[in-house]
Amino acid sequence: MYKKILLALDGSENSMRATKEAIKIASLSSECQIETVFVVDISKSKKDILHSSGKEELELSRRMKLLPAEEQLKLNNMSYGINMLYGEPGPSIVEYANKEQFDLVIIGSRGLNSLQEMVLGSVSHKVVKRVKCPVLVVK
Repeated sequence: MYKKILLALDGSENSMRATKEAIKIASLSSECQIETVFVVDISKSKKDILHSSGKEELELSRRMKLLPAEEQLKLNNMSYGINMLYGEPGPSIVEYANKEQFDLVIIGSRGLNSLQEMVLGSVSHKVVKRVKCPVLVVK
C-alpha cells in the first residue's frame, strides 16, 4: 500500500476532487501520509504582487486556495503536510516528487481543450511524463 502520497493542489474544483481521491486511498492504510504541494507560478506571481496591497495579503490569498482541501484532510483525520514551491508548476512538481521519492502523485486535470493542451501542454501531462512513480490524474 502507498505510504507517501503527493497531492498537487491549485485551488480548482479538479484539485478538490483529487483531494477526495487522495483521502480514499490514504484511508486504506494507517501509515499513509499525504504531502500537499501548491506551486506559486513565478510568471503569474508578478501580476499578483502588483494587484495586492502587501506580502501578508498575497500569502493569505494563496493559503485561502488551499483551505478547502486542508479542511477535508482535517475532517477525515488524515496525516498531512503542506508545502509551497516557487517556479513553473509542472517541472516544480516533478522535481519535488522525484527528489522526495513519493509512492504516488495525485493531481487534478485542468481540463484544457485539445488545442490548448497541444499548444501549451498541461501541468498534469508534464507530471505524468516525467515523474518516477505512479500518477493518478483526477478529472
